[in-house]
Amino acid sequence: MKTSSSNLNMAWNVFKYCTVLRALGSVMILVVLGIIGVSYYAVAVAKYGPALFLGGLDSITALFVLFLFHSLLVMLVWSYFSVVITDPGGVPPNWIPNLDEESGGAGQWAGSDNDGVDLGANQSAMLIEPKHQGVRFCQKCNQFKPPRCHHCSVCRRCILKMDHHCVWVVNCVGAFNYKYFLLFLFYTFLETTLVTVSLLPIFIALFTDDEIPESPGNLAASFITFVLNLAFALSILGFLIMHISLVAGNTTTIEAFEKKTSPKWRYDLGWKINFEQVIPSQFLMHACF
Repeated sequence: MKTSSSNLNMAWNVFKYCTVLRALGSVMILVVLGIIGVSYYAVAVAKYGPALFLGGLDSITALFVLFLFHSLLVMLVWSYFSVVITDPGGVPPNWIPNLDEESGGAGQWAGSDNDGVDLGANQSAMLIEPKHQGVRFCQKCNQFKPPRCHHCSVCRRCILKMDHHCVWVVNCVGAFNYKYFLLFLFYTFLETTLVTVSLLPIFIALFTDDEIPESPGNLAASFITFVLNLAFALSILGFLIMHISLVAGNTTTIEAFEKKTSPKWRYDLGWKINFEQVIPSQFLMHACF
């Protein structure tokens, strides 16, 4: 009886947690836009915008910084909203596992598409059922689960190759938006590093005897922007390194725990093919240039 009560309390706590995550919703998008807005004001409006009209080396430096800042900002915003609006991949309602003994038990799609999203050759390879794997069934969705699929309690559905539910993008990170998520981390790290370095002279001057020809409001905005971007740059660097290592091994954050018990990870096809599955070379060239 005590154990049953404990399980009920745990389930109730998880439900409350998921409800809070769902309630955050657009609030987190507004937080991200707010951080971008403060950073834009401190860099483009308060510091380097006016420096364009000073002439000489100051104007050249300001032009270079503003060009990099706006270029990275465009890519950051594009990749961010791509993660937000792209469906991470759900299980088609009529999907059932089709076990082929000759192929060692390959799970195949019963339907012809995945909610209108065509599975390319690389992404289909990610969903191949390896040999001797059992059939899984989701009790919450009341349907079969393909390999590498997990149920998200926040989204209330099963997600293909689910990595995690990200509060910052108000979406699950899965098979179809993981490439955008990885690019978002990359561009965010570059942008926050650029902002931190460009505002470093002002931050140093605040703790010295040097006079700063800035208004109190601009100084406050620059200080807040520097601290926020430094914190994000350091944290995202670790997060980016972790996800690059996960992609190199063709695994996800959830699967990383399963991988520890397996001497040879069954989905690892070599780092080059693993990266091609997540970010095809043609897409990467388009995203960078």
